[in-house]
Order: sequence, then C-alpha cells, then structure tokens
Amino acid sequence: MTVPVQGLGEAPSSPLAFEGALLIVGGGQVAPALLRALAAQASGLIGADSGGDAIVAAGLVPDAVIGDMDSVRDTRRFPARTRILTIAEQDTTDFEKCLYSTSAPVTIAIGMTGGRFDHTLAALHAVARHGKDRWIILVDEHDLALVVGGSVAISVGEGERVSLYPLGRTRFRSSRGLVYRLDGLTLEQGRAIGTSNRATEDIIELVTEPDGAPYLLIVGRDHLAAIVGQL
Repeated sequence: MTVPVQGLGEAPSSPLAFEGALLIVGGGQVAPALLRALAAQASGLIGADSGGDAIVAAGLVPDAVIGDMDSVRDTRRFPARTRILTIAEQDTTDFEKCLYSTSAPVTIAIGMTGGRFDHTLAALHAVARHGKDRWIILVDEHDLALVVGGSVAISVGEGERVSLYPLGRTRFRSSRGLVYRLDGLTLEQGRAIGTSNRATEDIIELVTEPDGAPYLLIVGRDHLAAIVGQL
C-alpha cells in the first residue's frame, strides 16, 4: 500500500506507532547477520528508502518503507503487508522522515553511519533534532550510541569504556561513576568532548542543565540489550 504524504518535515496525521523497540534500517553498511539479530528483538522493522532493500536482502520483510523513494530498487518487490510511505519533501533525510513518521518507546537505527561521511553527519543532525523527544540508539558493528536528551542514570558495567559526544552545547552539573568527572564541564563541538572515559561503577549518572542539547553516550554494542531494557 503506497501512502503519499505531503508537508515539509511534518508528521503524518497518524504516525506509525509501535509498542516495543522499533528498528530503522538505512542504506549504509549493514551486516545481514547483525540486522537479523536486531530485528529478532524489535517489534517493528522499517526501511529508510534503500534500507528496505537491505531488509529484503537479509531475508526479512519490513513493516514499512519510508522516504522519497529515490534510491530504493523497486517498491513493487515488497509484499502487500509492507506499507510504502512516499514523502516528497527534501528538507530532511530519509532517516528523519522515518523518525517524524513513527513513534516508539525506543528506536534503534542501523545503516546510518559508516560508508559515506555525509550520510553519517546527516544521521547525527537528525538525532540532534529528535533526541529530546525520544530514545534513539545508533548501532554499528562495534559500538552503540545512545542519544540522551538530558540527565540520565544508566548501567554500563564497571570498567567499561564510555564516550560522550555533544550534538550541540551541553553543560553538565555533575557526574558519578566515571574516571574523568564532568562536574561543571560544558561539552561542545570545537570546544570540549568526552571520548574514551571509563566507568568506575556499574551505574553512571550524568546530570545536565535543562536547556542543553542532546549528546551521544557511546559504549560497546554488546550492551545493547541491557541498555534497551533500562529505557
């Protein structure tokens, strides 16, 4: 079923809603085995334009394919139960079209980073815009990047590598459970970032000023199930 959607970056009148984790697949580097493993844990599976082709190549069926349809091979190859949402506006990427066309308690995205550098930057732009409103996790073959829109307390495991990367300007009031504390520190691209820190406790706590931009909390991909379970 093809559903044309009008408007510039505005959500459809009835966004696709999922009660559990939603997996959005982009057209970047996607290992089929990893895609299948993530899909098995998700309640919804959506292709961002040519991400639909990656889903089919992995032997899976998307619940929907969303985008301007300029790179997907052929929308007619999807089964009838796959919804096709064609959104013509060019103010946003296909990934962001998927974000504003859906709702879910947790959104996992794969195939958004790696490959073309401009696509990676566009994915970061999208999560910076939407990270205040929903939990989003970017995943690749090595790491996961949880988009955090404010203060958080989360279990990552004592001794684990923890990196923080700002998507704007974020001032931290305090932190707990990290080798390098963030108390009173402002993270901002071109000013200060927080890569290669380490957890000194199982649970780390980050307290931010309320007007700060979202930031990425980056840990190893093997923590995905545990982190999703805490959100």
